[in-house]
Amino acid sequence: MLAVARALVTDPKVMLLDEPSQGLAPLVVEELTRLIGRLRDEGVSLLLVEQNLKLAEAVADVIYVMVKGKMVYDAPLERFRTEREDVKAKYLTL
Repeated sequence: MLAVARALVTDPKVMLLDEPSQGLAPLVVEELTRLIGRLRDEGVSLLLVEQNLKLAEAVADVIYVMVKGKMVYDAPLERFRTEREDVKAKYLTL
């Protein structure tokens, strides 16, 4: 959270976020999701690497899935939502 706050002070045009929800309480993740969505709506370009699918879906325009460093799936959010269960079963379950 501190890293995100520090980045915002510089009024960024682009932000790279690597697992910003890791280790945060669910209520804090909800607030972070709102903040990321607001930044997106204000024109900040974001590259989000995230395992929390709920957060990613809430803010993404495009979903990419990587497995062992290789891109295995990409789709606009609307298409991903129609394919979500297949993608989860194929790539996102243990």
